Amino acid sequence: MKKLGFIFAVILVLSLSVGIFFSGCAAEDSAKLKVVTSTSLIAQIAERIGGDMVSVTNVVPPAQCPGHFDIKPGDVQMLANAQLFIIHNWQGEKFSDELIASANNEDLVKVMIEVPGNWMTPQVQREAADKIAEALIQIDPDNSTYYQNSADEYKAEVTAKESEINSRLSQVNLSAINVLCDEQQTGFVTWTGLNIIATYGRPETFTPQVIIDLVDQGREGNVTLIIDNMQSGGESGKSLAEELGVAHIVLSNFPGGYENTDTWEQAIDFNIDLILNAIND
Repeated sequence: MKKLGFIFAVILVLSLSVGIFFSGCAAEDSAKLKVVTSTSLIAQIAERIGGDMVSVTNVVPPAQCPGHFDIKPGDVQMLANAQLFIIHNWQGEKFSDELIASANNEDLVKVMIEVPGNWMTPQVQREAADKIAEALIQIDPDNSTYYQNSADEYKAEVTAKESEINSRLSQVNLSAINVLCDEQQTGFVTWTGLNIIATYGRPETFTPQVIIDLVDQGREGNVTLIIDNMQSGGESGKSLAEELGVAHIVLSNFPGGYENTDTWEQAIDFNIDLILNAIND
């Protein structure tokens, strides 16, 4: 009986310990600034700048096109529990004030981040870091120093990665390589130094005449690479590549589009690897 009583005592102590542990976790989670982001481009920056101060939930999956994403009731529920909603300025219609109002969250603050250019490029990443830090500080001014210091650290990491990539790209005369690319990749492809002969839109814009014109431009421009955009479907330029007999790759405009690319550094490295491997094959 004594042994049995001892066992019960141990179980009671363990149960109390577990309860205290999980109640501590719950308190810690509730103390964090609850942030909802519209895309993984914003999410990964907010997570890195916010660190342990924030809890970030993202809406649009990174492999999907934000412009063709259908909002679900669960997405509205995310906003009902959040304090800050950060979106791109070009998503104003998708995430309208009426939609946000349906979350019935009077304390929710919506911040639109306006940074022109392709968000996969280093310069835009640095500008976005400052804008997102400002958004966090707006809601949580007590931790403004922390957020600003984190933003500065992230910008330094972006600059270091930019230098590393530029060193890799400098080994190839990219300006001599002619490409056709999805219009959503124009900014990034231009940043790499590749020479864009022409761009094209989503698959539904491909009429027979559009295809003929693109093939003609590809031949006349001595194009050797077709670059598609994952979030546009990744198939638009495949038929062009087959017709021209050239390489075809699919870049991602969002971290997390490909496996193991959750950070901007991983995502841009993956894109650069695709480009250099296609050129060297």
